[in-house]
Amino acid sequence: MMTMVARKPRIIVGLQVAEDKSAHRIQEIVDGAPYADYYCTDGYFGYLSVIYPGKHIYNCHDKSDTFTVESVNADFRDYIPLLRRRSRCFARSIETLRAVVEVFVDAYNKFGIAKLMYRERYPKGEFPFGLVDFL
Repeated sequence: MMTMVARKPRIIVGLQVAEDKSAHRIQEIVDGAPYADYYCTDGYFGYLSVIYPGKHIYNCHDKSDTFTVESVNADFRDYIPLLRRRSRCFARSIETLRAVVEVFVDAYNKFGIAKLMYRERYPKGEFPFGLVDFL
């Protein structure tokens, strides 16, 4: 599973659920996502042969540029049991995994947008954001 994340609002703008991590699949994600000035990636070599519309920041030394997508990937593993331990829970087909991930991404993006709108309404953080504000 490969994800592309926007930092503000914190939403998933590109996703591929596949059995391989080829540069062709990464290019499909980049082409389908909205334009960004910067595209930050980690040390995976497949990112080097992808054409980015903005500036590509290839950081193979630390996670300073990719902490947001790493956090979103942790949310995937936390909330979707199919992505935890393969020995305990697994999808019988890739289509099942795609369906589960699509439902999660839809809810995750709605939550991210609602949280951004709430923070714009209350810029000083006067009130904490909670589930009631999302509904």
